[in-house]
Amino acid sequence: MKKVLWSFLFVLSFVIFPLSNASAANNNDQQLVEEIKEIITENYVGKINGDLQKATTISDIINMLDPYSTYFTKQEFEEFMNSINLSTIGIGVVIEEHDDGIHILQVIDKGGASDAGVVAGDIIISINGQSIVGNSIEEASSLLIGNEGTQVQVKLLHENGSTSTKTITRKKFTLPNVESALLFGNVGYIAMSSFSEDGAQLVKEALIQLKQRGATSFILDLQNNGGGYVTTAEELTGLFPKAKIAYLLQEAHASYEVRAKQQNIKFPADTRILVNRYSASASEMLSASLQDQQSAILYGETTYGKGAMQGFYELHDGSYLKLTVGKFTGPAGHTINEVGVKPNIQTKTAPIFQAHYDAIKAQYKDYQELTSLKNVPTTKTFKVKFSQAFTTPIPEGSVQLVALGGDEVPFTTKVEKDNSLLIKPTEPLVEGQEYMLLVHPTIQKSSGDKLQKGIYLHIAVTN
Repeated sequence: MKKVLWSFLFVLSFVIFPLSNASAANNNDQQLVEEIKEIITENYVGKINGDLQKATTISDIINMLDPYSTYFTKQEFEEFMNSINLSTIGIGVVIEEHDDGIHILQVIDKGGASDAGVVAGDIIISINGQSIVGNSIEEASSLLIGNEGTQVQVKLLHENGSTSTKTITRKKFTLPNVESALLFGNVGYIAMSSFSEDGAQLVKEALIQLKQRGATSFILDLQNNGGGYVTTAEELTGLFPKAKIAYLLQEAHASYEVRAKQQNIKFPADTRILVNRYSASASEMLSASLQDQQSAILYGETTYGKGAMQGFYELHDGSYLKLTVGKFTGPAGHTINEVGVKPNIQTKTAPIFQAHYDAIKAQYKDYQELTSLKNVPTTKTFKVKFSQAFTTPIPEGSVQLVALGGDEVPFTTKVEKDNSLLIKPTEPLVEGQEYMLLVHPTIQKSSGDKLQKGIYLHIAVTN
């Protein structure tokens, strides 16, 4: 019998995958029933709603347990594990709904679509001759996913208005689990979709690459991350300074402390972690650990509240029992299950905005922060008034307008007679986006003296 420790909530997935209570209900193998009862009696942590010994089917047993415990056939288990590692069989695209059909956001390298010449920006308008205009992503995915080596015919609408029909061979492909970018201010951004088996290594590689590109502070995005391998959480915790403990665990017959797996490279102590209501399980394990040990700053909203750990037990016929075997907390012992982890800084808008703003702000401690501007129209022209005349033209880089979560926004400037500077973005601002305006003390007064200190402010555009 093999057990793998696990902490995951199946919240969001690109795979259409029903869990197997239906197949469990049809399985009356008495040997399996007795085997499962024995495992539950020895290892289950939670309330059993009924008389376990009187249960005669796997379905009866599963219905007595918590919602995180279930039964998988061998094939269902393989599909489930593939979903955690972001692997599936299909044409190899990332999609979103569109008025004209299904919009292709990304084409996975070496996937079937890539081999057929499909490019990002194409819109799928029919699949196997069936129009999908008005269909949901789930409906389209059910037609695109299939057995490896089989083919599907898709009709595409291209960006230039032309159409083409391509026959695409389905292949196994893996979506990128970790993505990274260097934001304005040398802020490294790393987003992690799942605590896959190689998740910590992927984050570590992104951290190294961003440091090589000049990143001095970091944002780790765990929004919508439902968890995964517990060992990955232990390894990730070891990437943070002062984080010695990964979590506290209460099992059926013991309680103990699990240490973080220390790494040879570290995030800075002021790293910002983004979480939301769909950050669950291993995401909460890592977040609570870092918060309790003051190893990072949490931004966003209270997490899902799944502080339960599951073990996978391989049964005699190759099927699996997923069973809740423990409850975990952060080092401080605060309850997570059904409560969640409350971030240090709660945000009502996308937490990336405030996290990026604070990361930039930390670099300009001597600057003066002005009152934030809210409900700013997309056509806004900003006016900065000075107490006395200043020399023109102003030095390049003296004023910067930053799209938070991204990079600088181009603009033009105009000097007014009342010693003010008009700053006009060359393109309309984006609805719902937030910005930061920086004015550096490199601007000179008419006397030749520079400004005493710079200024900055937070800007929120009308949504």
